[in-house]
Amino acid sequence: MPKSGNLKKVVVLGGGTGLSTLLRGLKKYPVDLTAVVTVADDGGSSGRLLDEYDIPPPGDIRKVMAALSDVEPLIEEMFEYRFATSEDLKGHSLGNLMLAAMTDITGDFARAVEQMSRVLNIKGKVLPAANQRITLHAELEDGTIVTGESKIPVYGRKIRKVYLSPQEVEPLPETIEAINSADLIIIGPGSLYTSILPALLVQSIRKAVLSCKAKKVYINNLTTQAGETHRYTASEHVQALYDHAGESFIDTVLLNGTEFSTLQGGKEWMGPPWPVENDLETLQQLVPNIVVKDICLLLNGTIIHDSEKVAKWLIDYMENGIETEQT
Repeated sequence: MPKSGNLKKVVVLGGGTGLSTLLRGLKKYPVDLTAVVTVADDGGSSGRLLDEYDIPPPGDIRKVMAALSDVEPLIEEMFEYRFATSEDLKGHSLGNLMLAAMTDITGDFARAVEQMSRVLNIKGKVLPAANQRITLHAELEDGTIVTGESKIPVYGRKIRKVYLSPQEVEPLPETIEAINSADLIIIGPGSLYTSILPALLVQSIRKAVLSCKAKKVYINNLTTQAGETHRYTASEHVQALYDHAGESFIDTVLLNGTEFSTLQGGKEWMGPPWPVENDLETLQQLVPNIVVKDICLLLNGTIIHDSEKVAKWLIDYMENGIETEQT
């Protein structure tokens, strides 16, 4: 295996289940991996800890740390364990509580993540997009302003834009350093407005992503999401990224080419959720390179990315260059 100093550097931005799924595939490869994770969640256990301890919400961070951990399965299961009975603990995951406790001990959320990463022996680095409490807001198409990540999808109206407060929030210096030295920047998959864009809305992160020399790949979502991207096409996902970044910046977009019906023996897929339409003609005007691959699977009735297939393609892309033909 190559020495760490010779490893290709990969930075992944986002949050939620999509990011965790992707990282479970990438961690199997000899790369210098950094996950820059959104910290805008204000619901559930994360929201309660945010209010009680005034710390960045740990939920997405916890999921990513579990995905990148290299410990006995029982330890990972314990870290992800969610209490269901005690009134005080009900709904809290043990990992969230551990991160809150470590923040209280160290006095710094990023330091707590660093220390817990050692305990879990994670592959790579996990960095919060911000080291302080931030709030996500959305302006809907009718002008309504919605405050709070968990409330945004509830309204069921088209989102015009999302933004953070405070707007001058600064990321960790390590985050900017990782982006500037990266060989590959991966954006997505995940909830477009509440998992992916909040990381890019941190001004210094956005500027670093736009100016760095790394190739930038967007992994498009498999399905549209009620309350966020209802019936969005692939190009509408990309256009939303560009609108919030202020310019086009994606080199390659990876799309799913698997018909959902084939995943259930040819039986017609009855949404929701609905597959994202690959409107290639429009997308070609936005992104230099488009790759369509069979990259999804059906797990317990849910369509998810095949982490092994996506990770393999990303590593091949980084090492051998773009596959220009659509397949």
